[in-house]
Amino acid sequence: MAVVLVIEDEVNVAAMIRVCVESEGHTCYVTHNGNEGLDKFCKVQPDVVILDLMLPGINGLDICARIRQFIKSKQKDPYIMMLTGKVEEIDRIIGFSTGADDYMAKPFSPVELAVRIRALLRRELRQQANSEGIIETHHLLIDQERRIVEIKHTNGIRETVKLTTLEFNLLVVLAKRPGRVWSRAQLLDTVWGIDYVGDFRIVDSYIKRLRQKLYSTNATGEKLDKTQFISTAPGIGYSFTDSNGTV
Repeated sequence: MAVVLVIEDEVNVAAMIRVCVESEGHTCYVTHNGNEGLDKFCKVQPDVVILDLMLPGINGLDICARIRQFIKSKQKDPYIMMLTGKVEEIDRIIGFSTGADDYMAKPFSPVELAVRIRALLRRELRQQANSEGIIETHHLLIDQERRIVEIKHTNGIRETVKLTTLEFNLLVVLAKRPGRVWSRAQLLDTVWGIDYVGDFRIVDSYIKRLRQKLYSTNATGEKLDKTQFISTAPGIGYSFTDSNGTV
């Protein structure tokens, strides 16, 4: 079973989430503000964080960004589900671009919350089962077992790219089939799971984040184009490419 951290300032909502999470057999910790939430995150290393957007003090977007930064210090990389009373498109896009893996607008059904948590956790089990070996292209090395991505520069320098769990999984799916064009629906089914019920535009947000992280400048000034590895097929979806050849 998983460890779930809830950061929610509405006491009644937090209590409802705790009941829902514990009824699924998971361990649940609850905090009611951002500072306490970050402290608890470092202590319990949760598998899933359920995070309210509007919190006193540090807001949910800042907390989400800080949690993703913790990856660099070897902290656990959890799945993050963001909760909010804001339902406008811009709020969803901002949430995804900051690092949220899923998004639910209040009020929400406890049953739907439970289903989404199950879906998040199944993704990791599915990816672990499918992990194998190394994918290597002209500029990239992807170690699936160690979950490490390196950019190989022409001067021999290898630069490690820090990716979240879902960013890594998405890159692996694309890189395993170079040249294949994947529709958004196909990527959702493969990476997020066929039971994903959120906004399909999350794919675009993750592609944007991957491109930003893979766009690199090292000490010699060598740059890779922002679309070096992920090409857009207008009206269809995305594909993996490496302009100087693939292995």
